[in-house]
Amino acid sequence: MTTKFDPFGFSIKDLPTRTEILRCNSSGELYPLASSSPSAMVATALTLTLWHQRLGHPRRRSLQKTLPNLDFTTTKENSHICESYQLGKHVRLPFSSSVSVSYVPFQIIHADVWTAPVQSFSGFKYYLVFIDDYSHYIWTFPLRAKSDVFHYFLAFHAYVSTQFQLPLISLQTDNGREFDNHALCSYLSTHGIALRLSCPYTSPQNGKAERTLRTLNDCTRTLLLHAGMPGPYWVEALNTATHIVNRRPCHTTGNATPFQFLFGTTPSYSQLRTFGCLCFPNQAATAPHKLAARSTPCALLGYSTDHRGYRCLDLHSRRVITSRHVIFDESQFPFLSDKFPTTVTTPGRATISELPDSPVIIQQFPAPPPISPTTPSASTPSASTPSNHTQSVSSPADITPDTPSASHTPLNGNTPDRSPSAAPPVIPQAAPHPMVTRSRVGTVKPNPKYALVTTNSTNPSPSLLSPKLSARP
Repeated sequence: MTTKFDPFGFSIKDLPTRTEILRCNSSGELYPLASSSPSAMVATALTLTLWHQRLGHPRRRSLQKTLPNLDFTTTKENSHICESYQLGKHVRLPFSSSVSVSYVPFQIIHADVWTAPVQSFSGFKYYLVFIDDYSHYIWTFPLRAKSDVFHYFLAFHAYVSTQFQLPLISLQTDNGREFDNHALCSYLSTHGIALRLSCPYTSPQNGKAERTLRTLNDCTRTLLLHAGMPGPYWVEALNTATHIVNRRPCHTTGNATPFQFLFGTTPSYSQLRTFGCLCFPNQAATAPHKLAARSTPCALLGYSTDHRGYRCLDLHSRRVITSRHVIFDESQFPFLSDKFPTTVTTPGRATISELPDSPVIIQQFPAPPPISPTTPSASTPSASTPSNHTQSVSSPADITPDTPSASHTPLNGNTPDRSPSAAPPVIPQAAPHPMVTRSRVGTVKPNPKYALVTTNSTNPSPSLLSPKLSARP
């Protein structure tokens, strides 16, 4: 310590840091030492650094509570920085609320990738999410690999440019390599799109995307648990959750929905049905004969993105039926019923799903609704919306390379056996032709007038002719 005298008094300072510990003013010839108590005199005589070290490098607030008589008023907050404290107890700084405001759609697009704990039946392990900062509208896309992010961003940018004729101004995402790579950065730079990255390992800077992931995952998990469906159906539940969340008001949008903010019209809720419930799609157009059943019990997988209808899973034939003519029983769920077994245990293997061939449809980009949307007729309560579409049936044999594969390998690496009840499809025979032929009446003797006389000599092949013989005189 050092003591410095002046005409008005003296000051006691810490010699290394030059921090003033005690100040005593004098009005006469003497220099009185002002102190409230002996303990305060002892605490003041010691430096702040020494007490910080003695008490195990506590925070400044804890040090003030421990030694209330120590004068901290003359010590600035940043004048005492302990290197050992920073190395051993460094904490993250608090985040301030974001003040950025979007005025038009697609001014800021938030993006993130989530890793699923289980692989879907079609081999999806991740999903990509895009959030419009202005409308809070959400787009989700299942991924088999994180490298597919660039492909889906190109499609998303083309969708925005074509359907809304609006520019995509900036992309806000985390520091993942699926976004911070040469291909995507070059594309953004070429099209004048600003890339805004969060600091490494600082997910709160991409908070809107993180909160959206939590909302989608909570809804997806709840849908699966309520329907009794296993985890590999998370892609179907995710598509349904995205469809629902876009049509519900959120905290930021108030009473309006993201769908209304983006498309300018109020969404219709008449076509919504409970995910995973029992349903009966009409199959009269594909029935093998007139006495066959016109429907089959199915489980609702959600809403088709490229049809105005529902996606129904036939648990017996393992087909996904897309139809608008569907009757629902929202009080029953096939996956919770013993009538429709959904799991089977094979000796030496883990419990696997009995339905590995249920294809899924990747969520496509919804087209803007018409200016005057039609209202479903009251006479067709089972239909989603009036449409001229009848129905379509998806089977694993009809899946193209652009459609998710129907094969599924469990997490243990074993390939599941086919169910014995899944017999190959029966190909219908064509109707017999009315013409009477020789084979039909049993005539096998050859007809002499059709016998042709041939010689054993054959002409040489042109490629075998010698150059001299093949040349013209």
